[in-house]
Order: sequence, then C-alpha cells, then structure tokens
Amino acid sequence: MSEEAMATEEIMDGVYRALCEHGYAELTMQDIADECGKSKSLLHYHYDTKEDLLVAFLDGILADYEGRLACRADRPPAERLVEFVARFVFTPEEDDRESFHLALLEMRSQGPFNERIQDQLDRSDELLRDSVADILDAGIADGSFEPVDVDRTAALLVATLDGARTRQITLGDAQPAASYTRVVAEEALETIVDPLLVEGVDRPTLAEALER
Repeated sequence: MSEEAMATEEIMDGVYRALCEHGYAELTMQDIADECGKSKSLLHYHYDTKEDLLVAFLDGILADYEGRLACRADRPPAERLVEFVARFVFTPEEDDRESFHLALLEMRSQGPFNERIQDQLDRSDELLRDSVADILDAGIADGSFEPVDVDRTAALLVATLDGARTRQITLGDAQPAASYTRVVAEEALETIVDPLLVEGVDRPTLAEALER
C-alpha cells in the first residue's frame, strides 16, 4: 500500500471514529483531525470542505460493501440472504456501531438539503435493494427459491430491517436479552425468507450468520 493510500485509510478511520464520538451535526474538521492524528491543514490539503470529506467517506463505505458482496457471490443464495439480514443486527457490545448509524441517520435528515449527500444516500439504498434482488434472482435461477417479484420482496426486506435499525438507535432497546434488531431479523427470516425456500432447501440460522 502506498503512503498516500495509507494516509487516506487513516483519515477515513478517523472520520468513522469522529462520527461515533461527535455525531454528524456537531462534527468539525478538527474533530476528524484529532481522531486520525493528522493536522487540520493536511485534511484541507486533500479535501476542501467537511462535505467533500464526508462524501468521499460514504463513497468508500459503499465501494467496500460492493467488494464484500462480490467476494460472497459464489456462496449459496440462502446463505447470502441470511448474511444480509445479519448485517442489520446490533449486538449488545456494539455501542460504536450504533453511534455510527445514529450519525448516518443525522446525515439522512440533511439529505433533502444537500444534493451531494443525498446522492450517496440514494446510492446506498439502491445498492441494498439491488443486492437482495440479485440474491433472489440467483436463488430462483438455481431452484432454491420460489419465484417471486424480486424487486418488491427486496424492498420489503430492506424496509423492515432498516426500520428496525432506526427504531433501535433512536428509541433504545427495551429488551436487554436480545436487541430489537435481532428480534426483527428473526421475524424477517421466518416471515419473508423462509416462505421463499423450496422444499428441502435449508438456510443457516441467524446465530450462525452472526458468528461469521
């Protein structure tokens, strides 16, 4: 990895930590500089504004997600679908991850007023729905899923899981033994995913997917 690539990675790691610590609304370039151990002037050398840096950060997250999807493309569709559901589950020890998604929720609220941020958010939503639709298409093609309207099913699954995540990070978790996102994920598997499976096709449990 080149020095420039390493510096970019350190900056993006700093953005993540700063968002977890400060949220989006109060975030400053100095906060990011402090978290990544770089000077504020160095950040401005690479990114003119905080918006430029955040857009680059979101772009990097989406590119990384696309890469991880490509690496799993040869896995059985049922396994990939359960893994997708598992990504929306917050475990009790993941405070930083919840804080990060709360910051992203703040960004989403600003989307209608910021075209560049909105473009990245739209891309994220489209990527989630398209990734589910691709898994469903693969499962129908290989005979492991029943034929369904893949776009409508993908939209339903993403809306269900995203709604659960939003509820947990904004209202808190009243169920200490199991996070709200996990409860909803289990229900989504039973009510949306299981009816898709052709008789004789098994899927991993949510617990198995979370351990991977």
